[in-house]
Amino acid sequence: MAELAEADEAELQRLVAAEQQKAQFTAQVHHFMELCWDKCVEKPGNRLDSRTENCLSSCVDRFIDTTLAITSRFAQIVQKGGQ
Repeated sequence: MAELAEADEAELQRLVAAEQQKAQFTAQVHHFMELCWDKCVEKPGNRLDSRTENCLSSCVDRFIDTTLAITSRFAQIVQKGGQ
């Protein structure tokens, strides 16, 4: 099999990096779900009571806010590094 051209190799590396980022994000979401579940759900049942629903909602909101803040800060650092 012929060796990959530089452009093909760079594209392959980009795709692998993107897949690694997806896998890392998925792992973080699973970890986050476990944390919120352990924090908010005392007794699993057919329905969630209002306290549990509010707890889960707040937990998700904090996760989203934190993720957005980290992503924004990371983007700022990358932009400064590129200048």
